[in-house]
Amino acid sequence: MSVQTEAQATTPHGPPLWRQLQWTAKLVQGVMAGQSLATQLNQVPGELRSGVQALTFEVLRGLGLATAVRSQLVPRRPPAPADALLCSVLALMLAPGAERYALHTLADQAVEAAKRGRDTRNQAGLINACIRRLSKEREGLLQRVANDPVARWNYPAWWVKQLRSDHPKDWQTILGQSQYPAPMVLRVNVRRSTLDAVMADLAAHDIAAAPVGEAAIQLARPMPVAAIPGFAEGRVSVQSAAAQRAAPLLLAGLGTQPPRILDACAAPGGKTAHMLELRPDAQVTALEVDAVRAARIGETLTRLGLHADVRVADAAKPADWWDGLAFDRIMLDAPCSASGIVRRHPDIRWLRRQTDIAALAALQAGLLEALWPLLAPGGRMLYVTCSVFREEGEGRIQAFFAQHPEAQALPAPGHLLPRGDSGGIAATGENARCDDGFYYALLAKRPG
Repeated sequence: MSVQTEAQATTPHGPPLWRQLQWTAKLVQGVMAGQSLATQLNQVPGELRSGVQALTFEVLRGLGLATAVRSQLVPRRPPAPADALLCSVLALMLAPGAERYALHTLADQAVEAAKRGRDTRNQAGLINACIRRLSKEREGLLQRVANDPVARWNYPAWWVKQLRSDHPKDWQTILGQSQYPAPMVLRVNVRRSTLDAVMADLAAHDIAAAPVGEAAIQLARPMPVAAIPGFAEGRVSVQSAAAQRAAPLLLAGLGTQPPRILDACAAPGGKTAHMLELRPDAQVTALEVDAVRAARIGETLTRLGLHADVRVADAAKPADWWDGLAFDRIMLDAPCSASGIVRRHPDIRWLRRQTDIAALAALQAGLLEALWPLLAPGGRMLYVTCSVFREEGEGRIQAFFAQHPEAQALPAPGHLLPRGDSGGIAATGENARCDDGFYYALLAKRPG
């Protein structure tokens, strides 16, 4: 997760808003062209990055409505750079409780951004006219797009339709709560500290927080990791409450002998580290197909004083890396749509295509088939996706069971649906303290 997701866009002496708007529009344009926001943020100058990221997150959460309103203001779409700037400003002006900036300030700075941009200066007048029309005709414009599902929910139409089908009772709540930032949650490293000690340390630094589990703490406000007491020393890590369920679930039932564990798709290493915090005697092999992401696993483990056999390898091709010795436990945190963590990554909703889901489900099926033979009889595999789509969760596991009578289902949460801070959906039982959408299935291989 990004640790600066909701940082303030400016400081009293920070960079001018028009520069931030220029970069925000550039990033939004990139997302609409299929580029990941995380990758693009590396291009933003350091002094602008925090503010631009915050603005871009806000824009992406309201981009559906902004685009619909723009189509009412300008039936013919402007050139891409000007369109991205115009839609970015409209999204900020239409955001619930748009109080970050006075509307006249936002309007003036948007026009300034247009005038100073080589690719937008010719459309500065158009952008100014649209902003003025929105100020005068806001209610009428909103009424005209009220029946547009993309404008209503700020998601692609196919996504809304799929959620309605998968979660007919909860789809509106899922979509609604995803318009708000996810909380920042810490995981206490039980090898180096305790929940009470970390809570006391946070209080001593005037950081408001509350326990949300036996070793999980939710901060009242997100903050840079460098400012979190104990982070550099490895006493705490940042990990969502929903993700913290994985390691305890997989490790349950192990004996006293050091277990052999495979973390098949391990980057950035949060679940790998959590397993080692709980079972420091475990022999963990952590795989990641991308070398850069694999390096992040090593960095995470080093900070926490942990060790695993980290390999750059494709989990779907065991012949390239497996030593032939069966694993007692396998963590398969499979590549997925990431539809359950949109609160943390609002670009995902605009990057995903409907055809992606079937392709990802096929990839997940391939990983299950490749890794299942590596599990020892009596061993357990935890299948995890940070998705709310049933094709990547329940549907995938049901298909697997149909092909593997030796596989047994053990108690697991199944589909966890993200809830809002006000309680949201099913905020009891399995969904209590669920800040993200996940799917968990725990599989046991029958002996013999």
